[in-house]
Amino acid sequence: MKDYPTMTEAEVDERIRALIEPFNKKGIDIEAPTTFANDLEFDSLTVMDFVAEIEDEFDIIITMNQQAEIENYGQLVAAVHKLQDS
Repeated sequence: MKDYPTMTEAEVDERIRALIEPFNKKGIDIEAPTTFANDLEFDSLTVMDFVAEIEDEFDIIITMNQQAEIENYGQLVAAVHKLQDS
C-alpha cells in the first residue's frame, strides 16, 4: 500500500501518463479527449490490465460501473483524483 498525501489533479495526470506508456502501442499523444476504445484501441483485456495498474498505484478501486462511464483520458484523471479522496 502506498502512503501518499492526496495528490493534485496534475500529479495524478503525471502518474497515469507514466502508467499508460506501456499500453500506448501506437504512440498516440495523450490529451484529455483521447479515448481508450477508439484512439488507443484498447481491447477489454488491455482495459482490465490498465485498470489494475491504476488501482495498485493509487490504492483505489474503480468499479465496473465507474469504468463504463470513463471513455477518455480526462475523465479517468478526474475519476482517480476524486477516488483518492474517498
